[in-house]
Amino acid sequence: MSFTDVFKSSFLENVTSVTILDMVLAMVLAFALGLFIHLIYKKTYAGVMYSSSFGVTLVALTMITTFVILAVTSNVVLSLGMVGALSIVRFRTAIKEPLDIAFLFWAIAAGIVLAAGLIPLAVFGSVAIGVIILVFANRKESVNPYIVVLRCDSSAVEKKAMKYLKGKTKKCAVKSKTARKGEIELNLEIRLAEEDTDFINELADMDGVESAVLVSYNGDYMG
Repeated sequence: MSFTDVFKSSFLENVTSVTILDMVLAMVLAFALGLFIHLIYKKTYAGVMYSSSFGVTLVALTMITTFVILAVTSNVVLSLGMVGALSIVRFRTAIKEPLDIAFLFWAIAAGIVLAAGLIPLAVFGSVAIGVIILVFANRKESVNPYIVVLRCDSSAVEKKAMKYLKGKTKKCAVKSKTARKGEIELNLEIRLAEEDTDFINELADMDGVESAVLVSYNGDYMG
């Protein structure tokens, strides 16, 4: 018997070690868990603009990981080749939201555990993770941060406006300051004492204040 015959024989025996029923069951469960992850992601998303393609990616990633691990566990030769092939893959897409990384690892982990045959662990673990993310992601801060963009024409007006803001807010801190001839621009982070934004109108009416803009702020963007 030649080396080729041994390779072919081993290859065929290993491929048939995963039954059709196991494949179908694993892929159906992977789709269900991927859909569950997608729904949790959609429910807890708090970024600038929701991306439906990323949600679909979570479903696809769970299923792809499942059939890849099924192939690896059924054939030793294929697993070695797949490790080499995947080692040269590089992803350059930037992850803007930190929580998106958790969802990506969650989808991959769910696919791996399913393909390993640990179905109760995959289901229970996914449900537990989903509940935890729902609880913590939906918790809102008692005081939302805002940014005030203030333009005034002198340092005296700046001091007056700062004093006024500190009296109307719980917190007022300078984030950036730009000074030009005849103009000073301030970016201030504030925490409102109450949900009343009428103070920004009074601030804009001050003598020497060219404009006052109030925008919501989540730490990553202004808008």
